[in-house]
Amino acid sequence: MSNKYGGTYLPHGKDTERFNPENFSPEKSREKYGMSDYKILMFPGTVRPHKGIEDILQAMDLLNREDLKLVLVGGRIIEDGYVNKLINKWQRWIIKLPQQSPEKMPEIVAAAHLIVVPQQLTKTSKAQFPIKLTDGMSMAKPILATKVGDIPEILGHTGYLVDPSSPEQLANKINWIFNHLEEAEKQGQKARERCIQAYSLDSMATILSQVLETVI
Repeated sequence: MSNKYGGTYLPHGKDTERFNPENFSPEKSREKYGMSDYKILMFPGTVRPHKGIEDILQAMDLLNREDLKLVLVGGRIIEDGYVNKLINKWQRWIIKLPQQSPEKMPEIVAAAHLIVVPQQLTKTSKAQFPIKLTDGMSMAKPILATKVGDIPEILGHTGYLVDPSSPEQLANKINWIFNHLEEAEKQGQKARERCIQAYSLDSMATILSQVLETVI
């Protein structure tokens, strides 16, 4: 961002102590929320057309694996019927949880095997810093995302990237990840390390302190 606009880049900070995988059991979280029988892809955010959820669901159609579920978790309530349209068409793949409080999100994200951030290439998505990235990174989850905006830079080679609007690439990568889950989980650990280093509250405090030193 600073390369584009100048100034100091201060991204969204993440409370990496609250979002700490050591405090949660993935198995217990999956049991609590009715996910125990499945491999869980999770989108922890507000579902909008440019977020690429339809691409993930098309990829699941291609894979046709009964052990996979896509969990959509709350986010802001937008009463435009879009989520219901997705559920009506792809009910077999979707588990929809209601809107959750921020305090509940670490426990819910703990249930995921894979966090998906399949942004499409739009003006809106190019300008976003998807918070769900750092939710997954801080919780040491493998992350599958698209090469849109700053997503590759945010992940810094700790996640898995495909082209936007490419269900075929998503399907291939989802299949690979679940066939190499141990390796993918190691990438998730690297993602947490990067999140602590680059996006934790401590790292944000350091950046702010440096800025204040230049103006005081």
